Order: sequence, then structure tokens, then C-alpha cells
Amino acid sequence: MKNSAPLAYLMLFIAPAFFTTNVIFGKMLVSVEPFTLAFLRWWIASLILLAFCQPHWALMMQVFRKNMGFCFAAAFFAFWICGGMVYTALKDTTATNGTLIYTTPPLLILIMDSIWRGRKISVREIFGIALAIFGVGAIIAKGNPENLMLLKFNTGDLIFVAAAIAWAFYSVMLKSPRLSELDTLPLLALLAVCGSILLFPFSMYEIATTGNVPTTGFEWGIIAAIVLLSSLLSFSTFQYGVKVLGSSIAGIFMYLLPPWGLFFAWILLGERMEGFHIMGTIMIMSGIIAATLPLERLKRKG
Repeated sequence: MKNSAPLAYLMLFIAPAFFTTNVIFGKMLVSVEPFTLAFLRWWIASLILLAFCQPHWALMMQVFRKNMGFCFAAAFFAFWICGGMVYTALKDTTATNGTLIYTTPPLLILIMDSIWRGRKISVREIFGIALAIFGVGAIIAKGNPENLMLLKFNTGDLIFVAAAIAWAFYSVMLKSPRLSELDTLPLLALLAVCGSILLFPFSMYEIATTGNVPTTGFEWGIIAAIVLLSSLLSFSTFQYGVKVLGSSIAGIFMYLLPPWGLFFAWILLGERMEGFHIMGTIMIMSGIIAATLPLERLKRKG
């Protein structure tokens, strides 16, 4: 494992870039209806995952039969809201805003753990939560406090806030003993199938009412990139880092989401970098690091 450490650090450095590509590619592919795009993404990804997880099919079915409602609820948060609704939001907001707002779930998870599991929140965590919330406010207000006072929010920004909350719910649900029998890849495969089932009727409705389906090579190329980069590689690189270095170290690298997101939005989409983006980034990243950096574990690791 020691010889694998340099590669693990490299994988963790690029993992946030893969996660960020979902927002970037989603913004590039506004020609495809949002729930249709989300369905195609997770349907194709689930077929690939199922092929790799064939030895686990029996256990997956056993877990599903025992926890059908729970599995669909988790899939609703992760794949319906954080899938179809996110692609809907990208029609009204920028990839930059979406990426920055999407960095807040670690803080929301702290709050949910405190409410549901009685976990105490430290002063350091409270400070970090407040700082990150102010950062999100700076972004959705576009640097103008009057937008907050007059409730002049961009619809897409608000959907991203809802998606961040949904992802926090999903993350907390993953800690449930109901799903603990499955390893990470079989669990992802099971939930991806549930998500595809939830997305399917909405995708069919979009196709029936708009007649809009991906037909060009460019569209299918972006969909393939979303499946490969945003779904499969993002997950596998992060998991490799967790296996070699541990979750505490791996989690720190997810703080690279905002810089990667801003970089791709600037390079690929030509989005302008405004002062409120920079200020919001500094506040969000500072807040997340202050609230979630596992200082005690890192000391023990050293």
C-alpha cells in the first residue's frame, strides 16, 4: 500500500475534476431535456456497473427486497433531484454558480447528524457553517445584498441549493445499517438502477411532449463523457484514494471542487470570473475546511 500512495494522491487530486465535469457537460448539453439526460446517464452507467457487479446480484436483490422504499428514497435524492433537477437548473444559471453552491453538503451533513443522531457541533464547526452559508449567499445574490433583501433569486441557483440539501440527505442515508451489507460498487449499482426507474417516466414525458431526443454525434459524445467521467471515473478514483489513504485524507481533496469547477467553466464555457465568485469561493472553502477538517485524525495519521 505504501508504494501505491503517490498514485492515490494523484487520483484524489483529479477525482474532484471528474465530479465537476457533470455540471460543465450538463451546461454544454442544454439541447437535451434534463430528465432525459439524467435517465440516459444513469441507465447506461447502471448497465456498466451491473456487469462488473454480477457476483453480488443475489445480495443486491436481497437488500433491495428488504429495503425497497429506503432504496428508492435514497435514489430520489441522489439521482432525481441531483440529476434531472440539476440539469434543469443549468438552463437558468451558470456552471460556476452551480459548482460553488454544490460544495455545501458536508456542512449540511454536520447539521443533520446533530439533529438525528445527537452529535454535538463544535464552535469551530458552527463558525465554518456560518462562513460557508454567507459564501453561498454572496454567490446567489451575485454580490448585491439587495437581491437577498428583495428575494431576487435566480431559479437555477435555488434549485442548486435544494440539490445540495438533497445530496446531504442522501449522504446521511448511506450510513444506514440497512445498506451496510453491500460494498460500495454494488450499492452504487443498486441505487443507480432505482434512480433510472424513477427518472424513466419523466424522460418519456419530455420526449412525448417535446420530441427532443439526442441524435447528433456531439450529443451522444457528451452523454458518453458524462457516463465515463462524471459517473464512473469520478467514483472509482475517489474510492481508490479512500482504500489506500483512508477517508479522512480523501475527504480533504473534495475541497478542490470549486477551483476545478471555476477552471472548467472558464476554459470550456467561457464564463466570466466575477469578484463575487472569488469572494464566495474563498468563504465557502474556508468554511468547509474550518468545519470538517479532521484535525485529530490527521494528527494520529502523522
